[in-house]
Amino acid sequence: MSDISILKELRSFTAASPLATNNPARANAALWALARAMAPAHRPVRHRVSDMLAAVMALSARTRRSACPRVNVDIDVFAPGGQRALRIFLPYAD
Repeated sequence: MSDISILKELRSFTAASPLATNNPARANAALWALARAMAPAHRPVRHRVSDMLAAVMALSARTRRSACPRVNVDIDVFAPGGQRALRIFLPYAD
């Protein structure tokens, strides 16, 4: 390293954060202030019975769909002249 001026600047760096202080009480107070700032300001939302019922019904529907056998659907769309008007390519999964 031919240029050490950056290292000299880093050596003279002094931290200004209250978390970098040698005073544990001040660092602890800074951590608590940070935690309070990140915490939600309102009380947690109370869920209604209807919300929980909707969640249970959604999970039940997903379970029922995953238990059912796969269904294949063939779609043929023709133009008025008799030519095929639509061709759909879907991934085929077994």
